[in-house]
Amino acid sequence: MRILFVCLGNICRSPTAEGVLRQKMREAGLAERVEVASAGTGGWHKGEAPDVRSQQAAKRRGYDLSAQRAQQVSTADFNRYDLILAMDKSNLRDLKALQPAGAKAELDLFLRRYESVKDECPDPYYEGEAGFEEVLNLVERACDLLIIEVKGRL
Repeated sequence: MRILFVCLGNICRSPTAEGVLRQKMREAGLAERVEVASAGTGGWHKGEAPDVRSQQAAKRRGYDLSAQRAQQVSTADFNRYDLILAMDKSNLRDLKALQPAGAKAELDLFLRRYESVKDECPDPYYEGEAGFEEVLNLVERACDLLIIEVKGRL
């Protein structure tokens, strides 16, 4: 199974979700069976590491994002991935506009699918440390529920 998380620039929310899910997949013994990646709808940060604040917040909870590099979503991703999870409604709209007809990927809002508190993952870029911690709280809970779905699909 292949899962892609998508936000705007691929430096805050989606790399956080990628790092959290990768770690939780390892802990669940599923890392060899599930490919996890992240991308942005925009290409401004291609090749860059995640925002240092995302990395620091993640590291405090035991997640390492340092090897990740930002990439932009491509039309090929809609046939490469089984599940593409957008961080907010704007990203989901952009993905739907880019999605080729007949592509296999299932698109959804990450938190709407796995979290009951919020539909969208807030962008922490301008919110300070508390914003990055909130993203981690939301992402960790949603990833726990995503793992339950993955186990059911495998």
